[in-house]
Amino acid sequence: MSIELYKDADHCCVMFTDLVEDSGAVQANQFLIVDQDEGVILDPGGNMTYNELNLTMRKYVAPTRLDYIVASHADPDIIASLDRWMTSTSAKLVISSLWARFVPHFCKIGKTDERIIGVGDQGGRLRFGKTELWLLPAHFMHSEGNFQYYDPVSKILFSGDLGVSLVTGQQAKEFIATLHPMPEGMEAFHKRYMVSNKVLKLWVAMVRHLQIDMIVPQHGAPLKGAAVGQLLEWLDTLECGIDLMGQSHYQLPKEVI
Repeated sequence: MSIELYKDADHCCVMFTDLVEDSGAVQANQFLIVDQDEGVILDPGGNMTYNELNLTMRKYVAPTRLDYIVASHADPDIIASLDRWMTSTSAKLVISSLWARFVPHFCKIGKTDERIIGVGDQGGRLRFGKTELWLLPAHFMHSEGNFQYYDPVSKILFSGDLGVSLVTGQQAKEFIATLHPMPEGMEAFHKRYMVSNKVLKLWVAMVRHLQIDMIVPQHGAPLKGAAVGQLLEWLDTLECGIDLMGQSHYQLPKEVI
């Protein structure tokens, strides 16, 4: 099922939340942005998402008009279906330069030749249709080569693994309007998967310059209204990752698995 996060005469942003429902896999969202009949898929997911995503996207854009597949990083839930997208479309893959030589491992030999655009640490603006998709640096949140996507038309920040809540695909269709109380799994996820408060503070300082109507993570439900500002305030002071690690986390194992 697709959810239209934004739509006008020339531009739309579509979210898919339940393509891995009842599979035993972590819930993950996939996204399609279309502008002037040209499309970009964000974080298309693994093989279990491919068939339904490929069929449903045709309601919005023809596969021949898919310009780019953009990957925030190289985890399986982000890009494991790459081989099938490289076969069924002529789209190019846009990903951090750190991962450009790793992602061909997802494909048959030759499938990615001349079709990978590596992005430097500073990010960039990707032209498609008559607009741009901003690739924002989000390194170590949680991947060392990681980007988020800002759509200046809809004013949506597609935040990858930041702002995640651990809910079902059905629950992910319900917008989060406040972080009081904290959504299920959000605090535990960020404390474990974000590397440190230092990078969170740098990120918060960067995105405060954007006009953000909605923050949409790769797992869980979108945030809007008061929840957007609340997330920034919370992350700005959150201790996480290596901030919380001590000697007790680094001991020789004794248990037999």
